[in-house]
Amino acid sequence: MAGLRIRNLSKSYNGKMVVNNVSLDVQEGEFCIFLGPSGCGKSTILRIIAGIETQDDGNILIGDADVSALSPKKRDVAMVFQNYALYPHLNVYDNIAFPLKIRKTPRDEIKRKVSEVAELLNITELLDRKPREVSGGEKQRVAIGRAIVREPKVFLFDEPLSNLDARLRSGMRVELAKLHQKLKATTVYVTHDQIEAMTLGQKIVLMNNGKVQQIGTPQELYEEPANLFAASFVGIPPMNLVEGEILADPAGVRFRSTAFTVTLESRPALRRLEGRKVVAGIRPEDLYPRDGVIRGNLEYAENMGAEVMLYVRAGDERIVARAPANFEKSLGQLVCLDFSPDSLNFFYRSVRV
Repeated sequence: MAGLRIRNLSKSYNGKMVVNNVSLDVQEGEFCIFLGPSGCGKSTILRIIAGIETQDDGNILIGDADVSALSPKKRDVAMVFQNYALYPHLNVYDNIAFPLKIRKTPRDEIKRKVSEVAELLNITELLDRKPREVSGGEKQRVAIGRAIVREPKVFLFDEPLSNLDARLRSGMRVELAKLHQKLKATTVYVTHDQIEAMTLGQKIVLMNNGKVQQIGTPQELYEEPANLFAASFVGIPPMNLVEGEILADPAGVRFRSTAFTVTLESRPALRRLEGRKVVAGIRPEDLYPRDGVIRGNLEYAENMGAEVMLYVRAGDERIVARAPANFEKSLGQLVCLDFSPDSLNFFYRSVRV
């Protein structure tokens, strides 16, 4: 295994910049997630790392070697695709063994390695079957096994669970997490799914419009979003974002909006923004249905079984809050919400303050 370094990577198509000066490090053995909406450039970066596409500028280093100009087969990476890419005429055993046969690996060694990988992935009983005879989740395990058997320096996953239903995706997330714990492999994983990113990643690279928006642990992106895009993208449901202004107050500073007004005591960074327009962000789980500073009418209540999601119209804003499953209010009724001022995030000109 080896670490991965990306330096000043750029790529454009027909004059449109899809990867814009991206630099980052993935440590040896780290599970790194590229997260972002469709078209943000994350899959393009993965294909450039693999050598499937060529960058316009920048470098890819695996370990101490600059592989930017090398062909895919010389980069010592293994890629797992969204569509599995299995050979339909070969059985599972031969699909997994294929990269070893290409390398002229001795037959006994191939048999040993395929058996070890099949046992690791719990697919030993499938080795004689053709791809059409196994389920979607099993196909993905075969594709992963074909990557593992090569023992590459870096594993690359491009939306590998997107074709699976919700139940299978959940199970495969657990399996991938367990697999990484066993292999300790350097892994780069592309997804638009927040749950995959938050549950699998040790490091998340959040992207939008070809640029890196934030790099950090899942908890860092959740608790300290660097900008409005990170605040609005990370979290299900996303953070409530309320426009307002900062006013002077004898006790500190005051945030005033059409949805609520609150006095903040220990926010020195906000003092410099008195008289300025800012955006306050608060997570739905940080709001409590009890008498508080937010007062509005209930527009919709979404019963999730274990909890209820409340959609409350307060001033010009729609506020989303989590409530206990036994919460009862009719649509149109007044709902009061409270929160700790410490749970508020603030953004000025889209950047966290």
